[in-house]
Amino acid sequence: MNLEDHQQLADLARCLNIEFDLFNSGSVWLDGEDVSLSIRTDIVSKAASLLGTIPAVRAALHEQQLAFRKEPGLVADGRDMGTVVFPDALVKIYLTARLEERVQRRYKQLIDKGIDATLPLLLRDLKERDAKDSERPISPLKPAKDAVVLDTTDLQVDQVVQLVMSIVRDRLAS
Repeated sequence: MNLEDHQQLADLARCLNIEFDLFNSGSVWLDGEDVSLSIRTDIVSKAASLLGTIPAVRAALHEQQLAFRKEPGLVADGRDMGTVVFPDALVKIYLTARLEERVQRRYKQLIDKGIDATLPLLLRDLKERDAKDSERPISPLKPAKDAVVLDTTDLQVDQVVQLVMSIVRDRLAS
């Protein structure tokens, strides 16, 4: 596929058959194939950042993302979920952590999956992605104005979950 042909990439994005197995494994399926692990690899992360700069692809993927939002609701994870994809969401939480902590977490995540990684390379890649995503003209990385910004640097996963659930309960109750 020609990565310079933005219309062809957008057409492909519109045809993707994406499914989520939310109640059993939590897996993500693409055209009948379980891609839960592969979508978290560095190469896919870099490709997502690159493709995210192409307006036609973003528009096509936005259509797909909106189709996922149905009752009973949706928890969406992504760098522009609260600002572009679901700006009218009732609850928006922008999770952040210091760069060094994010690098350590990513390193552990990759090693636990049996994927080779080095801290210096991860640091460089994450800095580059943050810069690229923050400076892109279309949908730059930033928290939504009405998002709760939660710094998770010094928190364990269970603590983050508890805080997020508390925020959700508070927002939905008001």
